[in-house]
Order: sequence, then C-alpha cells, then structure tokens
Amino acid sequence: MKKLWFAFATVMVLSFLVLGWIGTRIFQQMPPIPAKVVTSDGITLIDDGEIGKGQNVWQSMGGMQVGSIWGHGSYVAPDWTADYLHREATFILDKWSGAEFSKPFAELDEEHQGQLVGRLSKLMHANTFDPATNTVTIEPIRAEAFEANLAHYQSVFMDGNADYAIPANSITSEERARLFSKFVFWTSWAATATRPDDIVSYTNNWPFEPLVGNRPTGDNIVWTGVSVIMLLAGIAAMAWWYAARRDEEEKSDDIPTHDPLARWEATPSQKATVKYFWVVAALIFVQMALGVVTAHYGVEGEGFYGIPLGEYLPYSVTRTWHVQVGLFWIATAWLAAGLFIGPLVSNHEPKYQRLGVNVLFGALLLVVVGSLSGEWLSVKNYMSDTVSFYLGHQGYEYVELGRIWQLALMAGLLLWLVLMLRVLWPALRHKAESSASQANSQRHLVTLLAVATGAIALFYGAGLTWGQHSHLTMVEYWRWWVVHLWVEGFFEVFATTVIAFVFMRLNLIRPGLAAAAALLSATIFLAGGIIGTCHHLYFAGTPTVALAWGSVFSALEVVPLTLVSFDAMEDLRRSKASPWVQRYKWPIYFFVSVAFWNMIGAGLFGFMINPPIALYYMQGLNTTPLHGHAALFGVYGMLGIGLMLMCLRVLLPGRPWKDGMLRLGFWGMNVGLMAMCLLSLLPVGLLQTKASVEHGYWFARSSEFMQTDLMQTLRWMRVPGDTIFFFGAVALVWFIGGLWTGHSFSKQDDGFGPPLSDDDGHMVSSSQGVSGERELVET
Repeated sequence: MKKLWFAFATVMVLSFLVLGWIGTRIFQQMPPIPAKVVTSDGITLIDDGEIGKGQNVWQSMGGMQVGSIWGHGSYVAPDWTADYLHREATFILDKWSGAEFSKPFAELDEEHQGQLVGRLSKLMHANTFDPATNTVTIEPIRAEAFEANLAHYQSVFMDGNADYAIPANSITSEERARLFSKFVFWTSWAATATRPDDIVSYTNNWPFEPLVGNRPTGDNIVWTGVSVIMLLAGIAAMAWWYAARRDEEEKSDDIPTHDPLARWEATPSQKATVKYFWVVAALIFVQMALGVVTAHYGVEGEGFYGIPLGEYLPYSVTRTWHVQVGLFWIATAWLAAGLFIGPLVSNHEPKYQRLGVNVLFGALLLVVVGSLSGEWLSVKNYMSDTVSFYLGHQGYEYVELGRIWQLALMAGLLLWLVLMLRVLWPALRHKAESSASQANSQRHLVTLLAVATGAIALFYGAGLTWGQHSHLTMVEYWRWWVVHLWVEGFFEVFATTVIAFVFMRLNLIRPGLAAAAALLSATIFLAGGIIGTCHHLYFAGTPTVALAWGSVFSALEVVPLTLVSFDAMEDLRRSKASPWVQRYKWPIYFFVSVAFWNMIGAGLFGFMINPPIALYYMQGLNTTPLHGHAALFGVYGMLGIGLMLMCLRVLLPGRPWKDGMLRLGFWGMNVGLMAMCLLSLLPVGLLQTKASVEHGYWFARSSEFMQTDLMQTLRWMRVPGDTIFFFGAVALVWFIGGLWTGHSFSKQDDGFGPPLSDDDGHMVSSSQGVSGERELVET
C-alpha cells in the first residue's frame, strides 16, 4: 500500500505542477484585449472597455447557451466567432470583386478567386496590435464589414431568428447589439491574427475557414499522431499489467450466507438524507422534461408543437436549466450518498449530525431555486449585466449560476466536508476489533475517501477565480478545472471509493483488495485526467503547449476506460455470489452500466473528438453532445442513481422491493440513451464534420445546412430514443416515489433474512444506544 500511496501522491503533485505551469504560459500568451481598434484612416471602431462590455452582454443573455464562442457552448445557433469571420470574409471578397471585376466573388473563375483569397488571407493574418499603445489598426474595409455584420446581428437578436431558436428582444437595444458585435469581432480577430514570432493565430488557426487561410497547423497533425501512439501504448501496458496480476488477485472466499446489513438500523442522520433522494427523483423528472423541450427547439425554434413556449422559456433558459438541474441532482445524489455511507464506514454518529444534514439540505434547495430563477430573470433582460453576473446568468456552460449562488454552493460543500470528516474521523483513528491488517486496509480506504471528499469540496473553488471582466481564455482555463477536474476527476475517485466500501461492508470483497483497487484506480485515472484537462483548451486562445500536453494526456485518460469491463464483470460476479445479494441487484446493475458508458461515452466517443485534428473540425458539432450525453448521464448520472438506490436499499434492508418499475427504468434509460446517440446525435455530428471539412466550420453550424431535409429528419430521429429514455426516467421516479408511499415494497418476504441467533444460539441485537453519541454495532 505504501507504493500505491507514493504513486498516488506523485501523480497528484507532478500533474498539478504541470497544469499550473501550462496555466502560466496561457496567461502570458493569451490574445491581447486592445484598448482601441482604429482604422488606418483614423476612425475609432472600438473604444476602451467596449470589448469587455460586449462580453458581459453576451454573458447576461445566456452566453454559451446561445450558440458558441471558440467552439464552446450550445449547438442550435452558430458559433459566433466562425459566423462573424465568414461573413466578414465574404463581405470583403464581394466588395473587392465588385470593384475590380464588376461581379460577385462567387461568379469569378478559380484563378481570380484565388488571387483575392490570397490577398484576404494576408490582410486577416497580419497582426497589427501595438503593445505600446494597446491598439489594433485595421483597414477601413474591415470597419465596413463590421457595420454589415452589426446589421445582421441586430436582426438576429432584436427581431429573433427561429432557425437559431433565438426569440425577439434577446438583445434589447442597438447599443447593446453593437457592444456584442465588438466582442465577437475581437474573438474573430484573435482567430486570424498571427501570434508574435509564430506562424499560427492565437487560436491555432481555428476555426477552419479556407477563405482567410485558416487551416490545420503542423502541430495539429503531429500531436494527433503522438496521442494515438500513446493510447495504443497505454492500452498495451495496461492489458499486460492486468494479465500479469490476474492470478495474484485476492479472492473473497468468505461470502456470508446472509445479508450482513440485514439488521442495520438507520441512524438519525441517515434517515435525514432520504429527503435528498426524493428531491433527486423530482429533479430527474424536471431535467428530462426540459431535455425534451430543448431538443425540440432544434427543429421548431419558436415553440413546442405549435405552443409558443419560446416566448416564456426560450432555448437559452431551457438548455441552461437542463444542464444545471442535471448537475444539481447528480451532485445531490452523490453528496447524500456520502452522508449516508459515513456511519456505515465508522459505525459512528456524531452529535448534531442530523442537524447538519438538514441545514445542508436547506442550503442546497436555496441554491437550486435561487440560481434557476436568477438565470431566467437574466435571459429575460430583467437584470443589468453586473447584477446578472452576481445573481443571474454568468454565461459559461456548466457554471452558469450567478456568483452569489456559487458562493452559497461553495459554503454548502464546505459544510458537507465538515459533516463527512467528523463522521469519518473515528474510522481514521480507531483501532478496529478485527485483525490489524484488516483495520489497516480499512483505514487506507477511509483516508482515500477523506482525500476525495476534501477535493470535491475545495476544487469547486476554481469556479470563483474569475470575475465579471476576466479574459475569456483564463475563464476557460479555470472553468475546465471545475467541469473536468471537479466533476470528471475527484467525484470519480469519491464514487469508486464509496462503491468499494459498500461491497466491503457486504463482505463481497476484502478490505485489502478494496483499498488497493480503489487507490490504483484513482492513480491511473488522475494520471491522465489532470493534465488531460487541456484537451478542452486547444483553440481557446492558448499557446501550442496546451495542445501538446493536452493531446497526449487526454489519450492516456482513455486507457483505464477501455478496461473497466473487468470491473463490470467483477461486479456482476459479486451480484451472483449468494442468493441474498439479489437484494442489491439493481444498484449493482447501475454500477455495471456506468462501466459500459465509461467505455462507450467517455472512452470511444470521447477519443473520437479529442485528438487535435479531429477536434479542429468537430468542436462544437453534435459529436460534442454525443460524448456529453453518453459520458455525463451515462457515467455520472447512472452512478448517482446507483448510489441512491444502494442507500435506499440499505435504509430498510429487510423489506423486499417490487422491481418491475425499476427494471423498466433501468432498461428504458440505457436503451433510450443508446438510441438517442446512434439514431440522431452520431449521424448528425458525422455529417456536420463532413460539411466542416468540405466547406468550412461555419457551414456545419449554419441554418443553410442544418435546415436541410436530411438534417431535419435526423434531428427528428431523436424522438424515439428520447421517448424511451423519458419513460424509463418516469418509471424510475415512480419507483422512488413508491418507496415513500410504500407501493414499491413487496408484501412477500424475499427469504434472505438472517437467523435470529448467532452460531452459538444467542439472540442477536441490531444496535445499542450510547449517551451523547450513537454507536452502531455490525452483526
């Protein structure tokens, strides 16, 4: 175990040193925000502070939920960087063509088109930023193009655009539309202006736009090759390691004949966590309903089957809520599972633990209701940009909630950390009555659980590192600390450890094996996952160093996911180890589905888009939500449901379940999710990628392409999968509600109850009280 802990600590320290060093390089080389943009004949196009104000306009109306910037955001509206760049390019080319050849650019022969494209490429890639005056100087024709684009954006955001699911008055004045356009101009300028002492733009020549000479860089190609080689090498090494250890694995040959938790009497704090699970069930239903509406806006942008729902709940609101509610219920399920498992880990209930659990529940409800309300008020223009940042919509995907609600959530996480540590502390210092080696192994597992708990509580603080006027590139750097490291990193370690504890308490796995397996899994996952965070940052205004490190380590991140089938098969084996284990069949089945979606959603679909050359053409297309749905819900959602069901099963272990609705829920959600991916998201994403390669990234996101009959048909093909998925979710919620009302419990004994006496014939009690604290004795 010392070697495993050394490896874990080494990976953590070295990985964060590298990630921090990359962050300093990003800060030093991110695109400059000029104080002024002026034309060569002296006209000021953008004045001091207006780019930042335009960014705030974009944030308050929904930000990344209204199209995307640099490929990050939603998928119905265009990527505004690519859209602006293409419109500017076509305006200038048509202007030149009309002046020189008296015809539109599209009607020129290839020779003359090539001549004008070459001239435009030179114009757009020239970096005229002067650090001494903090000014960018542009040709007058680019200012003319700006005015033409401004007129288009005024039409889109003030008059509305059904193809983009943007309602009228999303931006309420011409002044605000002009500020927004200035911000988008800057993102487009950074996408073409060549970095000082380099040959590529600030965004590594993203987006692909042949008209201005934006094409894949050599680094894109080279590091893609390196990442593929690292993936193959990593899989080979991991397979070799597994094969070498196969005969050495410790087997649990002491499977009990009866459920070890059959007489577990829930503590007051455990009973208090049950209401968390009722809220989780309600939020699952709400999220599914919002998902149906949000997906439908892709084909009927102004309404829902003729109902003008967009007037009251525009796409930017429903998608924000769909994402946020999903994160809320998943996080709530995991936090509640931790609080429930705590007494099982330590056989200890501290004073006032129930009070703390209830206070935390109230805090979480406040954050959910307050943040969702603020986001709606912001998008509907009831808040100023500053108030929106603090109480409304920050504009950044997955961390949309206003800063005040972020702080409240951070306070709740710190309270959760305190509650977890105080219930785990006895297990960290207490010498168990069992053998010294078993006590040692359990303490290793408890220590890892405490580390993961601390990381979950503290790493959310990365979302507090930026302000209202922070540079977009640095916001992206820190935002992915929250989305990737917090959600995909330390929650995964936490869940792995909790599952190991459950199997250990059921005597289905020995403490030594559980501790070693959990620690090894955490080390392997974080070895690629921490630095692999950079694969989100290839084209977000970062230097090549982020692309190089991110591509290699994101490939290594996939390695353990390709072999999680070993864990899945082991879980299935444990589910059949003894008849009484069937009580825990459905929680275990959800854990098995997590392994499946880890391989498919996070592994296969993730690596499909992660290599630099793939992401260059695919970023922000439907290949992204393909990976997102399969990984976020398939892995973390299913895991949250599995943890919730395991806790509810342990709560009243002696009462058998009617599992008909639970069976329908499990298969409905898994089959529906797969159908959603394969019938719609995957084919739409691949056809978009083909369009991106052939015509430019702008075209793959344009209404000209997305509104074609074929694409509309494929978008409608989400309906079968979504419907199956929705009914599966309803069945699950119905079952969870039935545990409250009692109709999900069977009246027949499952026959797995323990004997009333031990092997010596003495009566066995379930628990005993101790003054001041509650000591729980396992029988």
